[in-house]
Amino acid sequence: MNTSLKRRGFVAAAMMFGGAGLAVAMRPTRHMADEIGMPDLEQIFPKQFGDWQVDTNTPIILPSPDVQALLDKIYNQVLARTYVNRQGQRIMLSVAYGGDQSDGTSAHRPEVCYPAQGFVITTNRLATVPLPQKGLPVRQLMSKLGQRSEPITYWVVVGGDVVTTGIGQKLAQMRYGVRGVIADGMLVRVSSIDPDMAKGHALQARFVLDLASQMAPAAAERVFGSSRA
Repeated sequence: MNTSLKRRGFVAAAMMFGGAGLAVAMRPTRHMADEIGMPDLEQIFPKQFGDWQVDTNTPIILPSPDVQALLDKIYNQVLARTYVNRQGQRIMLSVAYGGDQSDGTSAHRPEVCYPAQGFVITTNRLATVPLPQKGLPVRQLMSKLGQRSEPITYWVVVGGDVVTTGIGQKLAQMRYGVRGVIADGMLVRVSSIDPDMAKGHALQARFVLDLASQMAPAAAERVFGSSRA
C-alpha cells in the first residue's frame, strides 16, 4: 500500500512540474509593439480632415491624479483632442495605446471608467459604423452626470482584432498568446455633449467615417483593425 501511494505521489508531482514547465514554455514573450513598432498617435490622427479640425479654443480637461496614474501604468501613449466642424458641432476624441495587452494591463473600458468618475451609464449596446471598406463593430453608451448628457462610441483593437466585449478582448489576447506574442492594444473613444442620444451617436458615426476616409491605409489598420474578434 505504501509503495502504491508513493508511486501515485511521484506521478502527481511529475504532472504538476510538467504542467508548470508547459505553462512557462507557452508564456508569450514577443511583444508585437517591438516587432511592428509603436504608432505615433499625434501623427496618425490628422488634425484636420473632411469638415473637421482641432478646436484650439476648447481647453483639454485633464483626468484626476489617481486616474492619470492608472493611465500611465496601462498605456504608453494617450491622445485627447476636441474637433469642431463648420456647423460648430464638437466631437471629443480620446485614444489610448498600450504595447502590452496582457492580464493586468489590458484596456480599461468607458463603462468602467465613467462610473468611477460619477457618471451613470443608461444605455450600453453594440452597433456597427459603416466605413469605406467594411463595417466597424463598436459599442455605444449614454452617460449622464447631473445635467450633462454624453453619448459615447468606442472600440478596442487588440493586435489586428476589433473587439467589443471583455470576452472578445480576452480571446484575442489568447489567440496571440498561443503564438508566443503579446499583442498591443488601442482604445478609441469619441463622445459629444448632447441630450439626444440618437443624434449624438449619428454625429459620432459621421466623424468616424470621415476620419477613416482620410487616414493612410497603414494607420487605418492600426486604428480600425485588420480583422474582427
